[in-house]
Amino acid sequence: MALQKAASGTSVSPDFRKQLLGYGLTTAEILYRRPDHHWLLQSYVWQEYDLFPNFPALNAFLEFWRAKLEGPLFAVTVAHSKLIKPAEMRAIDGEFRLH
Repeated sequence: MALQKAASGTSVSPDFRKQLLGYGLTTAEILYRRPDHHWLLQSYVWQEYDLFPNFPALNAFLEFWRAKLEGPLFAVTVAHSKLIKPAEMRAIDGEFRLH
């Protein structure tokens, strides 16, 4: 597969492969109530490559949070951006050299 090896012979990073498959960088600010003081909110920032609009990785993390962690969720704010856009990837028909 062309994505497995770069021109220098090294492996392409899994994050770069995800970007080529349509994943974008997703950042979520999670506000949750402290288990010992429910009136106090604390912030946690989560960041991962994920797919818009369903966010399967973020939803899996939030399900883990609800099942395993004691701090109840209060609010989740999500930002998402594709770092590689279709206009940035294009085939090159030739190479021109100026002497």
